[in-house]
Parts: sequence; C-alpha cells; structure tokens
Amino acid sequence: MTQQIALLAELKQKVDRCIDEAKEKLHSLSKDIWSFPELAYEERKSHDRLVSLFSQEEEGWDVDSHFKLQTAFRATWGPAGCKEGDVINIGFLCEYDALPGIGHACGHNLIAEVGAASALGLKALVESTPDFPARVQVTVLGTPAEEDGGGKIDMVREGAFDGLDVVFMAHPSQEDAPYLPCVAEHDVTIKYHGKASHASAYPWEGINALDAAVLCYNNLSVLRQQLKPDWRIHGVIKHGGEKPNIIPAYTELEYYLRTPSRCELPVIKAKAEMCFRSAAMATGCQVEVEFAKNIFDNILRNATLEELYEKNGKALRMEFTTDEEVLTNGSGSTDFGNVSYVVPGIHPYFYIGSKALNHTEEYTVAAGDDAAQFYTLRAAKALAMTALDVLLCPELLQRVKEEFAEGKLKEDRMLKDGRGDDNSEVN
Repeated sequence: MTQQIALLAELKQKVDRCIDEAKEKLHSLSKDIWSFPELAYEERKSHDRLVSLFSQEEEGWDVDSHFKLQTAFRATWGPAGCKEGDVINIGFLCEYDALPGIGHACGHNLIAEVGAASALGLKALVESTPDFPARVQVTVLGTPAEEDGGGKIDMVREGAFDGLDVVFMAHPSQEDAPYLPCVAEHDVTIKYHGKASHASAYPWEGINALDAAVLCYNNLSVLRQQLKPDWRIHGVIKHGGEKPNIIPAYTELEYYLRTPSRCELPVIKAKAEMCFRSAAMATGCQVEVEFAKNIFDNILRNATLEELYEKNGKALRMEFTTDEEVLTNGSGSTDFGNVSYVVPGIHPYFYIGSKALNHTEEYTVAAGDDAAQFYTLRAAKALAMTALDVLLCPELLQRVKEEFAEGKLKEDRMLKDGRGDDNSEVN
C-alpha cells in the first residue's frame, strides 16, 4: 500500500510537469478561441482549431472531426499502459461556444483549454511511464452549444458518451469549488395570435395579443408567491406588436423554468402552462406553447470524485470556498447535468484571478487575460490527478460507479413518482 501511495504521488508530480510543458500551445489555443467568439452550433473556427490541435499538432490521436454534431468532435488515444486488465476510458470535455454580444463572458475558451490540457497531460504521462499500472484510453469530446440548445443533450441522445468510465470538465467562476448547484431547466416559447385592428378608430374589431402577453406575464408574477423558494421562472416579451395605433395581432414571450431537481420540472411546467393558456382564454387569443426539445437536468453529484478533486486541488494550493450561500444556492443550468446521468463525472468550478461575474463584459476580459492561465492549468492538473486516482485505485473507481448507480436509481424513482422532495435512502 505504501508503495502504491508513493507511485501515485510520483505520477501526479509528473502529470503536473507534462501539462506545464504544453502551456504555450494551450495558451495559444485558448486565445484563438477567445479572439473569435461564436454562438451555439456555429462554432466552426473554434471547432476547427481544437480538431487541428489533436489531428495535426499532436501525434497518436484518432480524431472524428464531426462526431454526432457538425461542430462536435471526438479525439481518442490508446488503449495504452498495462497489457492486462480492462481498459478504463477517461473522458475530458471541451466547450467553446460564446454569448451573443459579449463574447466569452462565461469563459468557455478556458473550459476548452482545461479539457485539452488534462487530456494531453495524461497521455504524455502514460507514454513516458514504462509499465504504467493501468490500461487506459483517453477520450476528448468537443461539445458545442452549451449556452443555447444543449449540445451535450443532443450527444447523449446519439450515444456519444457510451463506453466512458468517468468524465471530467471544469468551469471558470469567482471561486474554487468541487461542486456548485446547477439546477434543472426547460425553455418555453409562448406565442399569442389575435386580430389586428385600428387601435383608435375601431379597437372593438381587434383581438389584442399584447393583452394576452401582459396577462401571461402578470399571471406568472402572481404564481411566484406559491412557488418553492428555490424554484425560478424568468422571461422576456420578445415581440410586443408593431405600432401603437395597431391592435397587436401577434406577441411572443420566452421563459426559462428552473427547479433544483429534474423531478420537480413537470410540476412547475404544469403550473406555468395554466398561466399561459388562461391568458389566451381571457383575451380570446389563440396560443401556441412550444417547449424546447432539450431539457437540462440538474447535475447528479458524485461525492467520491468531488472529494478526490478537492484533495488534489488543495495539494495545488487551491483555496476552496466555504461560503454556504455560494455552496447551497442554485444558480444556472448546464447540459453537463444530462451527461452526469449516463456516466459518472464532475463539473467543478475554478477561480481565474478575477472577481468579475460570469455573463458580464468584465468576465469576458478576465477570460482572455494572461493572468487566467495559471489558474486554468491548475484546474487541468487537478482533473488529471483525479483521473490518476481512479486509474490506479480500482476500489475508488468501483466506489465512483456504485455511487453513480445509487444516485441515478434514487433520482429515477423520484422522477417516476413525480416527487422532488424524497429524502429517503436507497436500499
């Protein structure tokens, strides 16, 4: 056991150095993605830049340039290492879509860099270690459209994550944390169809679709009093009419519905839909309610992986937040949640040297600043070290998989029963 601990410590030091040796090309990758922000499903230059890294700049990778989606990719290396035993397939994810108007204000250029750095570091380590004590395959998945649409959900549906044993990614933030609550979410568009008429001369001939939109908005505002404290409904009126002297014949709203668990989404959706349809009934309008194809699941936590990541991060002098408000309050949503229900994984957050808030112009600047590089590579090292933990310690990998199976069983049972507050234990 002592010998195994010493070997693991030695390999972690080596993977640290392997990542540092690639820092110039990794910085260049991140800067290129940051400098040309592209929206969901349109990330062609960013996609091509990543594909080029694995197919041209690096050797030994088998690259599928358009894997399942046009701007997705898969790069695999191995199996390598030990000649015997089952192959352990370690996955690293890259995101690279930007936000409209403000570019990489969520730091997805850094997410791409972390995924690439972890994968390149682990590969270099295994290649340079004679008789590496595990049989490993490294898989990198380029996953587009996290900010809008949910590319990972499309890829889950297409079986893109089949065969992976564990999957890793890390997201930039204002603090280091092995986990922050990411909630379930579903987009919905509501369209009201009325009848145009002159708003002054003969308004009684019209059917006012703007009245329906305003009633819908107010219905939802009133509904909030009856919602659980950690449920969220928020939206905008995207189209309110053409001119003040025309009774609006068409209006459109877009809302996001969020709950801490995917089990609760059907409940809030049913409540919201009554608000949508009652507004149409009150005004005489016709209504279309269009829920988005993809539902974002909450992240299925894996405490074993979280603890390993935090331990490795502390060894790299990360200072993990202890702020209970940050650690317990749900914020945004991510399509990684859906991935976490098909393969065990973690989605930790990392500080990038700035207290700017995500989705702001200030964060765009911080994500492209050279100062973010140290913190980004540190997160990549912590992920690679966590991968080494599960590669070299079969009992840890088994625990990760058992925890995943138990958590998924509990969530599936709650979803089937239509309950979001089940605190019972899985037998």
